[in-house]
Amino acid sequence: MTGILLELDLSRGVVETPPASPLAAFRARHLPTVREVVAGLRKAATDEQVVGLVAHVGGPALSLAQVQDLRAAVAGFRASGKRAIAWTESFGEVGGGTVPYYLATAFDEVWVQPSGELGITGVSVQATFVRGALDKAGVIPQFGKRREYKTAVDTFTEKEMTGPAKEMASRLAESAYEQIVAGIAEGRSLTVAQVRELVDQAPLGAEAGRTAGLVDRLGYRSDVYDELEKRLGETTALLVERYHRRPPRTVHDVLDQLPWPPKPAVAVIRVSGGITVGRNSGGGPLGGPRTGSDTITAALRAVAADEKVKAVVLRIDSPGGSYVASDAIRHEVLRLRSTGKPVIASMSSVAASGGYFVAMPADVIVAQPGTITGSIGVLSGKGVVRDALGRIGITQQAVSEGENARMYSAQEEFSPAQWERLEETLDRIYADFVAKAADDRGLAVDALEALARGRVWTGADAHERGLVDELGGFEHALELACSRAGLDRDEIAVVTAPSRSFLDRLRPPTSTEDLAVTAQPLTLDGLASSVYTALGLPPSGALTMPLSWHLT
Repeated sequence: MTGILLELDLSRGVVETPPASPLAAFRARHLPTVREVVAGLRKAATDEQVVGLVAHVGGPALSLAQVQDLRAAVAGFRASGKRAIAWTESFGEVGGGTVPYYLATAFDEVWVQPSGELGITGVSVQATFVRGALDKAGVIPQFGKRREYKTAVDTFTEKEMTGPAKEMASRLAESAYEQIVAGIAEGRSLTVAQVRELVDQAPLGAEAGRTAGLVDRLGYRSDVYDELEKRLGETTALLVERYHRRPPRTVHDVLDQLPWPPKPAVAVIRVSGGITVGRNSGGGPLGGPRTGSDTITAALRAVAADEKVKAVVLRIDSPGGSYVASDAIRHEVLRLRSTGKPVIASMSSVAASGGYFVAMPADVIVAQPGTITGSIGVLSGKGVVRDALGRIGITQQAVSEGENARMYSAQEEFSPAQWERLEETLDRIYADFVAKAADDRGLAVDALEALARGRVWTGADAHERGLVDELGGFEHALELACSRAGLDRDEIAVVTAPSRSFLDRLRPPTSTEDLAVTAQPLTLDGLASSVYTALGLPPSGALTMPLSWHLT
């Protein structure tokens, strides 16, 4: 029987969440999800027909947390005794190769094209400020925040990093760099000091990288595959995600997938993108997915009532958004826990502000060391565009009843009384966020307040401070869910909620719960909101992390 050589092509990128709309599916066509790759490698580790793994590293940037998920999956595959090889044309040509190289060091061998280089130049956290442009355009930014580390509003109110912002950014970069250097040192059998020295000498040519012990072999793609053929003999190449999706091949596989007898299930509920009131949305042409509180709360109620579901993994990849939507989801998580079913929060690349709000009531919070989380804070305000529009001949006039009917109008500034009301609102929401976080995490309010203040943490730092319980990826969270529910990981069904068949989607809804799990249709409002976000304007929702941070 010809052996299977698994291929992992990361030059295309990966996605965290399966596409939620036809437009999103078109944009992400043929891209694997992180979960597919991890599950495929886990399955392949015990499949005698699979003889090895070869990965093309590079292409679209992956987050540090995604890379850590993949590194753990590759380590599990290698633990079965099967070889794994990573190859690339170059780890960046003008820098930008640090995180891809960190991923490559999880493999047995690293190959680089002779003309390539190792652009492992380190880690940088960058923030963008548009205050100067707003001043020139005549836009008046009026924003409030709680507290000093809630830097999303700094994008519009400042021209450079404030002291707290610089402090936070420095620690984010330092923590990420520590994780990367330690992983490279372990993977290449070097000391941390040696790796730091080599990074400071980068970019390095391919031959210099080989001499320094960072690379095993120099060669082109054809050289890699020729070498694999010599070692493994004739094989059939198959992408990891296609291997994972293959129909059952043996009687045991067929029996394992039969719906009867029913298996105990662990439900996976995803919170992806901005958190809003209403239903899930695939996002507009310029925006990503959004999580609607109606959809998620309906899913949580459904799994609470489903006797087959014994535990839940809440998978979160969200910078937050609406305060009331996040609070509605938190309430249903607590209600689900009251039934005795364990809830494990699994953080992906980002679970911050509202994303942290929905995670904090879980039995256990799991994050990767490179996850971006925390941001326990609040912001609100507006940009007054009256003068900017007036410069191009656009004016607006309105009549209204009610002292504060125009409070959030972009045509006029806050009055002193309105600003006082805004400040009161920020204080109320922040106090509620801190109190609930303290209660959920079992900390004193003063202790939690010291960790809050809008500050963003890496998963590693959040774990040290009690904001996160355990470090690991989705598979670790799934194992914890099984353990808490007294289940065998290999004897369960993993189901997605909410889940509706094609026919269910064609039928008209019969109740508000039915309506809640249907996707929000794409509208011009969605397009306008997507453009709004793409321009870097403030997102809707008081619980949003600083979107302007960019870690490279």
